[in-house]
Parts: sequence; C-alpha cells; structure tokens
Amino acid sequence: MPRAGDPWAERLEQLDRYIEDEPKRDRRRRRWRWTVRIAAGGLFAFILLVGWLAVTAPLSRSLEPIAPPQLTLLASDGTPIARNGAVVDEPVRAADLPPHVIEPFLAIEDRRFYSHWGIDPRGIARALWSNLTGGPTQGGSTITQQLAKFTFLTPEQSLTRKAREALIAFWLEAWLSKDEILERYLSNAYFGDNTYGLRAASLHYFYRHPENLKPEQAAMLAGLLQAPSRLAPTRNFDLAERRMRLVVAAMVDAGYLTAEEAGRLPTPRLDVRRRNELPTGTYFADWALPEARKLTGNGYSEQTIATTLDSRLQGIARDVIARAPLGTAQVALVAMRPNGEVVAMIGGRDYARSPFNRATQARRQPGSTFKLFVYLAALEAGMSPEDAIDNSMIETGSYRPRNASGSYSQSLTLEQAFARSSNVAAVRLFEQVGGEAVIDTARRLGVASPLAEGDPSLALGTSTMTLMELTAAYAGIAGNSFPVRPHAFVEEEPGWFDWLWNGRDSLSRGRHEAIERLLRSAINRGTGRAAMLRAPNFGKTGTTQDNRDALFVGYAGDLVVGVWIGNDDNSPLAGISGGGLPARIWRDFMARALGETRAPARPRPTPSPDPAGPVQPQDVPQIGDIPLGEGGSRLRVDGGGATLSTEVGGMPVDVRLDRDGLALEPGAAPRDDPPQDTAPR
Repeated sequence: MPRAGDPWAERLEQLDRYIEDEPKRDRRRRRWRWTVRIAAGGLFAFILLVGWLAVTAPLSRSLEPIAPPQLTLLASDGTPIARNGAVVDEPVRAADLPPHVIEPFLAIEDRRFYSHWGIDPRGIARALWSNLTGGPTQGGSTITQQLAKFTFLTPEQSLTRKAREALIAFWLEAWLSKDEILERYLSNAYFGDNTYGLRAASLHYFYRHPENLKPEQAAMLAGLLQAPSRLAPTRNFDLAERRMRLVVAAMVDAGYLTAEEAGRLPTPRLDVRRRNELPTGTYFADWALPEARKLTGNGYSEQTIATTLDSRLQGIARDVIARAPLGTAQVALVAMRPNGEVVAMIGGRDYARSPFNRATQARRQPGSTFKLFVYLAALEAGMSPEDAIDNSMIETGSYRPRNASGSYSQSLTLEQAFARSSNVAAVRLFEQVGGEAVIDTARRLGVASPLAEGDPSLALGTSTMTLMELTAAYAGIAGNSFPVRPHAFVEEEPGWFDWLWNGRDSLSRGRHEAIERLLRSAINRGTGRAAMLRAPNFGKTGTTQDNRDALFVGYAGDLVVGVWIGNDDNSPLAGISGGGLPARIWRDFMARALGETRAPARPRPTPSPDPAGPVQPQDVPQIGDIPLGEGGSRLRVDGGGATLSTEVGGMPVDVRLDRDGLALEPGAAPRDDPPQDTAPR
C-alpha cells in the first residue's frame, strides 16, 4: 500500500484510475464522432434538398397562372370560333389592396399568417381538435402551404405530398416576403366558374377591380376558397351567402370587425357581365389549341389568335355533311391549301356526343388512295402513263388479290389501270418497282405512319394512317412541293435561305404532269366519276376490305380535300364505296367552295297535292352526271359534248358524242376495287 504523501504512489493511483476510465472515454469519443457524422450527413442532405427544390420547384412557377389563361381562336376573317382555358387576369399587389379586402382571407384561411414560418402548429392542433371533437371540419394548411400545394404539387392525399408541401412552404418563407407570398396566393387561387385569381374573380362576380371591392364583396370572395365549384354565387347564391356570414364571424373573432360592424354588412349583389357563349372546343379547336399555347406562351392575360380556318368553307362543310345520307356511319372531312393551311375540318357527325377527331386521331386503312404512291414510284422509276401492265388474274404466289369488278384483261396502260383502280395491276406494279421504293415515295410525301415492309398488300392500302396525313400527301402533289405539314396558323413565307435548306422536294415537270394525268383520269373515266367538276380536278377513290372504309381524296383550284366514311367499330358499311358517297360529298363541297354551285335552297313546307303520299324525286344533283337505270350506266354532259358510260359483255365502254362525231373507247367500271385477301397467305 502506497505511503501517504508519496508522490509516486499518487501518480500510480491516478494512472490506475485513467486506465479504468479509458472505456468510458472511448464511448464518449465514438458518440462524438457519430454526432459529427450525423450532423454532417444532415447538412449534406439539407444541401441536396435545397438543390432539389431549386430544380423541381423554381420560384418562377409561383408567378405563373396555375391554369392556362383563356384563349380565343378566330377564323381567318376574325370570327370567333372557340374559347378555351381559364378566366385569369393580372396579379394583385398587397400594397394596393385595402385592409378590408385582405382581412377576410386572413381571418378564414390563416389568421397567424404574418407570424408563422410557413407551418402553424397551433393551427394544425386547432384543426385536429375541432375534427376530433365533432366541430366544423377545418384544415391546418397555412396560406404558404396552399400556395406550395397548388403551384408545385399534385392534389394527391398522402404523407409524402404533405411532407413535400411543408418543405416547400419553409423554402418559400425563406426566399419571399410575406406580402409576396400573399400576392401570389391571391393571384392564383381558384374562385369557381373557371375563374382563377382575385382580380379575375372580382371582375367576374362584381365587375370591379379588387382595389375597389366593398367589405361584403371581399368577404364573399374569401368564402369561396373552401369549395369554389359548389359555393360559386352564380350557381348557388344561398350557400355563398351563408359562407360569407361565416367569414364575417371569423373576422369578428380575429378582431378585424366589431359585432356591430359585422351586423351592418349587407348581402352583396352580383354584377356578372362576362358571358362565354362560344364553345370551349370544336374538332378544329382541339387540334389547333396545343400549337396555339406554344405561340402565346405563359401569362395572365387573355389572348386571341387568328387561325387558318375559313368560316365560309367550314359552313359549307357542315352543311354538306348534314345533307349526306350517312345512315349510322361516321364521317370526316379535311380541307387545306396546297401549303398545308387547314381551312375546314369535320371530325365526326356530332362533337358534343363524340369529340374524338376522326380526321386527325383515327388511324384507318386508306385503301386504293394509297395507290398514288405506287404509281408515283413507277413514274419515278422511268415508266410512263402509256406503259402496259398485266391485268390478268394472279394465279401464283401466296398473295392473290382480286379485282372487285371481276373484270380482267391481258394488259392495261398505267393510266387505265389507275383509273379503274385495278388491284392486280397495282400489286404487280408494286412488285416491279419494289416495296422499298414505294415506302420511300410515301415518306418523301410526308407519310410518317408505320408501313409494312415486304407486304404486297401495302399496294392496296392496308397500312393505317390518319385522313389528315393522307390529305397532306395529296397536297404535296397539288403544289408540287413536299412534304406538307398541316398547320392551323399562318406561317411566314420562307426566305431564299430557308427555301434552300428546308428539305422540301418536288417532282420534275414531266413526272408531275404524268401523275396529275393519272389523277385526272380517275375522275374523267374511272372510279371517281361522281366527283367530277366543271373545273379541272384530280383525285382518287379508296375502299377497304368489306367496305369498312370509303374515301375520296383530291384537289381542284387551291383546295385539297379528303373525305372518309366508316364505322367507329370498323364494321362494314352498307353499300358505300369510295366512288359513291365520299366522292359526292367531295364534289358537293368543292362545287360550292369554288363557286360552281350555290347552297341549295331549303324547301318550304307546302301541302301535298296528292293525299296518297309524297313524291320521291330522283336524286340528280346536277345535269353533268345522270344515272341511267339500275345497271350502273351513266350519262355525263360537259361543255364539249356527252359521254355514255356502260358495260358491254362485262367490259366497260364509253361512247362519246361531241363536235368531232361519235367515238367508242374502252371505259372504266364506276367501281372502286377494295383490297381482296389483304393478309398474305
């Protein structure tokens, strides 16, 4: 035992105690190291969180309207055609608003707004207690949290979303002043009736700017924020008034009003002067709106923008479609200029019942209208309209299409085969020039839809595409400049530099004349006779397997028009082919659009002179194309003479009488050949 007062003994004792305490010191050091690591990790996570918020929730987003502002589309003559988007107006400034306008919002939404840091624990506790004790349902979100929610987040109800909401609220409080937060909140909040922001709401409901609102008007607007759609005073004024009285009571409780002042506040009177009588959507407007939003950009102001739609032509299209005997079938029509400006559009029989646009969204088989690409590929390979192609039945191979007319011959010229829409000739031509050449031709003309490679049925139009896409390809032929991009807004004329580098292509003069010769023959002597006009016109019929789709696409003057008829469930049409009703719709539209005929007079109801029943007149729209009997014979009268089209022994024959005398020439059966046995076998 060490002696008392021995310094060495005391040192040994201290050393023993130090050794005994070493494990405790190690534990403290480990705890300190972990504390430092956790703090560093938390700091690093905070830095990452700030960076994440800077990327995913930029402050600039709180300055933008949360709903696209109202946009009015005009026809080319300035006629309004559709209005879409929310009613918004310029943001408000807190400094310009009188206290009696701000106080109702603070009293009912966030009384401690100017004292909390984005989240109000007292407000959350009060809301929880009220909800648990059966009191009026309350929410614990502050104004800052609400701004974070409708500016940066989705409306989903989850703990993750609430956590993000709280983080963004702290972030907004750190970077913005209280007045800036309040301004952005009031300028974006929804007030019902498709109206966003305090300025738009005060103008909508009371026709005055928010700076001039009366106290009772401001109280009613503040009350709408709880359930804007249900409380909108234009729809349910009694509920809006009861909610306003609740807001006034909250103002008394918060000390903004005395009970006597609250009792003197009258019920406000509405002054709604804005009316929206335009449709919010049409087939054309739905198609044009995405591009219009790109042109106008983001902002609070309502905007109007002129489109390429021609109100006169659109009216003609509607009238022609309404008069067509469609039965239960659907219909689509697209009219455009050769440069791609869309001037009329019908996407279906009734937009209100079905806004699905069959002109731009439906992908259907084009049938024989696709033969344009086959024959153009042949012309570009060096062939001419006078060259012969075998028109006999295909007896070998796995794919053996048939001509719908049942008529065959040893050979036809390309012009005759195109006019008659011979299936066997088109397939042989497809195999002769090669499927790659045909697909390349379609691509150059702007067809972007998938096209089956190595499938000879492609020649008969078995790959699907939209009517808009197909019509634009024909527009490229009409203007001899392709590909054509359909558009709804006027584009600037390209300069010489753009003209050199825009990648547009064209046909040589000889090839362009040759393909137009084929398109002209399809109407003059072929399946498209029902589309004949007095002016030069060019086009092609199309009918798919089992008459599931019937089309006519062509051009005349400065218009290129495509017409499609079919059933949405892809069931067969009852007796409708491309050379029938679609061609007649195309002709009726074109004749009125180009001024060849006027709108038919609407018959006035008159007493029937024969009580036995009404007289059914023969449907002869104009003297230029008269059906004769039930055998398919027709008499066509033009300025130079008359042509009788009939069949002799199953072969089509045209008998022509004009100033040069009587002439007999091979004709074309007025039928369109749908593809037969379209699937390779």
